[in-house]
Amino acid sequence: MSGHRPDVLIVGQGLAGTLLGWACEWAGLDFRIVDRARPEGATAVAAGLVNPVTGRRLVKSWRVDALLPAARTVYADIGAELGEPLWRDVSVRRLWLDDREPAVLARKLGTGELAPYVSAGDASGFWIRGAARVDFGRLLVASRIRWQAAGRWREGDGVAGAAAEPAGVVIDCTGAAGTLGPGAFTFVPWEYSRGQVLEVAVEGLEADTVLHRRHSIVPLTPGRGWVGATHEPGETAAHATPAARSMLEASATALLAGRPFAVVAARAGVRLNLPDKRPAAGRHPDEPRRGICGALGAKGALWAPLLAQQWVEHLTRGTAFDSEIDVRRFAMTAKG
Repeated sequence: MSGHRPDVLIVGQGLAGTLLGWACEWAGLDFRIVDRARPEGATAVAAGLVNPVTGRRLVKSWRVDALLPAARTVYADIGAELGEPLWRDVSVRRLWLDDREPAVLARKLGTGELAPYVSAGDASGFWIRGAARVDFGRLLVASRIRWQAAGRWREGDGVAGAAAEPAGVVIDCTGAAGTLGPGAFTFVPWEYSRGQVLEVAVEGLEADTVLHRRHSIVPLTPGRGWVGATHEPGETAAHATPAARSMLEASATALLAGRPFAVVAARAGVRLNLPDKRPAAGRHPDEPRRGICGALGAKGALWAPLLAQQWVEHLTRGTAFDSEIDVRRFAMTAKG
């Protein structure tokens, strides 16, 4: 496909790039993907968990009431195309972390703000309904194989080289890797957080139940689970540490109530975040051929379909990006 000028050149086939590729394919846009294997990428260590209620303050995820059913449909449609089931409905059993949490939950239940996901607590914790797990591994690998066969995917390294290639728009989906150092979007106040996880061998996990107390245990396959993730603000070195491993092993021991497990692998990745806790999509204010799609933080499974939809509606209809996610919100702040 040398010399061919696609409508869209997607740089990076993590979660954001993969969902954007699918949205372009369905919209009939001519696209290509340039990617390299990045073991430090956030998608590589993510469990793919969609959790409607999160944090110490027990808050609903941003726009979850609208984004959850939309995400379920998108992942189901991709799974049907690939012949790979990607979406699994799960419930989260959240155990009390301290004496403060029951009072916080009672107050929130009184206002109704956690409906319909949480209805009551009990002596040891509470249930979060409506959660899900997306199989990122299957999604990324099967999508790459599909696009390689179609001549839409090739191996490449970095945004800088791709930006010089002929394309209608070059969209950076590389996450933290594309923002650490010089780049087009230096006006954005990027924030970074290292997340570390363990893959463990353990028997008896219920396939539709996630256990959570500070960290989570997510069932992957029979006999395998994911423990994590840590949140280490400001850390950009994507390597596993003994301290995090000890912390996660302690959490697993507590959550499994002494059930034996063995660590199969320890992994680390770097999340890309923004101060207002929202993702970013849109064109560069001064270089309209350059765009971005990312800053998914820990909400990637829920937010990636929205960003992909925003980009396709912009490309096909000229629709403006949602002001809460438009990357230009930071350009205006910087100039003001």
